Amino acid sequence: MKQLLVVTGGGDCPGLNAVIRAIVKRSSREKDWRILGSIEAFNGILREPEEIVILDEKTVAGIHFQGGTILQTTNVGGPFAWPEQQPDGSWTTRDRSVEMINKIRSLGIEGVINIGGDGSQRISNRLRELGLNIIGVPKTIDNDLSATDTTFGFQTAIQVATEAVDKLVTTAASHNRVFILEVMGRDAGWIAMHAAVAGGAEICLIPEIPYHLDKVMERIESRFTGGRGFAIIVAAEGARPAGGSVSAIQTHEAGNEHIRLGGLANRLAHDLQQAGCLHSIRVTVLGHLQRGGVPVAYDRILASRFGVKAFEMAASGAWGKMVSYRHPEVTAVPLPEAIREPKLVKAADDLLSTARGLGISFGD
Repeated sequence: MKQLLVVTGGGDCPGLNAVIRAIVKRSSREKDWRILGSIEAFNGILREPEEIVILDEKTVAGIHFQGGTILQTTNVGGPFAWPEQQPDGSWTTRDRSVEMINKIRSLGIEGVINIGGDGSQRISNRLRELGLNIIGVPKTIDNDLSATDTTFGFQTAIQVATEAVDKLVTTAASHNRVFILEVMGRDAGWIAMHAAVAGGAEICLIPEIPYHLDKVMERIESRFTGGRGFAIIVAAEGARPAGGSVSAIQTHEAGNEHIRLGGLANRLAHDLQQAGCLHSIRVTVLGHLQRGGVPVAYDRILASRFGVKAFEMAASGAWGKMVSYRHPEVTAVPLPEAIREPKLVKAADDLLSTARGLGISFGD
């Protein structure tokens, strides 16, 4: 019996369970495969005793419309940065990658399907370089992987953000207010831009285009006459003023090297008031609401296609690649190519031109 290990790493994302289900259901058509799952990404295989579960058709029945992941996930720890507490109480990290690969092989596991975003696929590539049979499945609500046209979870995140804009419009108009909606987007402004276009926002601030406060003020004022009017600003958490830095705090979690973004909307509200904006300003931060909940149909379908493709790649021995969607086909790209560069909003992008054509200001 051949065994395949499935892990879900990084932030959770609508559609993860649909991928897991698709892998299991496709493998069930073969008679010589068993699917295992590692709890909390690679941490399950690294723990003593291991936290590994058998994934069969009963386990995955009906999970395709559930948010989150039945395998749980984490962005702390992992094979290259396992946290360990020292006698003095401080924390450090240790590279356990070779140990983990040896453990995987000792358990008779043929290879791994790693479902995750940019950081997870960088881990996939490093493990590939060490000789592990591994296949990546792209997962990120930010849609910032250049080797695939789109990723599952993105459409759900857009839907959540757009519905938030729709709701804020009515309360903003009722109170003659400026509303700032902060959405996710560390380095890429795709969620913010899609939500701004779909929801009819006046201003959209994204990481790729540093904003000028006076330009933002100018667009706000154009929406008010005699003190009456309203304006909606959609801002990615990674947006920053020209010449300034992102709003973030440094985390102190061992094994987690990321800074935690957040606070851009409140910072912008403060800066606008300090610059003389007299209109009432309110802030809404969507945060993890964009990650949770039921995936929309598009994401369920794309995730299912990815899962089926990932298993078929494993069954044929096509290791060292990441599943990719290149419309209209689901294909695969080598892992080094998959992580070569992020997909960011560029000046020539059609949606950016559309947004500008609609009169949306980017503060530049």
